[in-house]
Amino acid sequence: MHPAPVDSPPRPRHPRTARATAVLAALSALLLIAVAVRWNPLMTLDVELARTAHRWAVDDPGLTRVNRVLTDWLWDPWTMRALCAVVVIWLVRRHNAWRLAMWVAATCAVGTLIQQGLKAAVGRDRPVWTDPVDSAHYAAFPSGHAMTATVVCGLILWLLHRYGAGRVLWRAACALAAVSVVGVGLTRLWLGVHWPSDVLGGWLLGALTVTVSVTAYERLTASS
Repeated sequence: MHPAPVDSPPRPRHPRTARATAVLAALSALLLIAVAVRWNPLMTLDVELARTAHRWAVDDPGLTRVNRVLTDWLWDPWTMRALCAVVVIWLVRRHNAWRLAMWVAATCAVGTLIQQGLKAAVGRDRPVWTDPVDSAHYAAFPSGHAMTATVVCGLILWLLHRYGAGRVLWRAACALAAVSVVGVGLTRLWLGVHWPSDVLGGWLLGALTVTVSVTAYERLTASS
């Protein structure tokens, strides 16, 4: 076996992550453009789905209360950020991984800035109902709840994989992450405070934020 030449470029450690980043970036851009220009097929679908969800919410106040508790407490963005803070502390105290801890904290903060910046730039109005079951502030796109949950859960899964979590823990974490990310998006639709494309945008942009962060960190650590 002959060693590779010294000047040969290093092989990417995570080609799948790079491909996923490209796909997520393309989908996020397409959705953002469609929302910004108010593409009629998307707007029509948003209205139809939102009206159906709102009708169900009005007809089932018990389930609506459950959704309100889930979205305001369990999956609230501040709850997700608090969870991220716990993970950062764990990285520092358990592994003395200051650089990684700061990277995770910075990724969460950048995700919030992207979310708020896009809300201000797009300025999309939230759904308005004559009989609302809940209320929310600021612009609609993207969903802050969906994006924050996606970023935090994605980072936690990356860290578990990085530190070699066992099969049982890994599967449990994947299940909880999926339930949290999907669940929080559905609560926002059920409560009538977001259009479906707002939630989709939050999921896509959150996943894109994670893949970009992971790829950048892995490349930086590989070159240092």
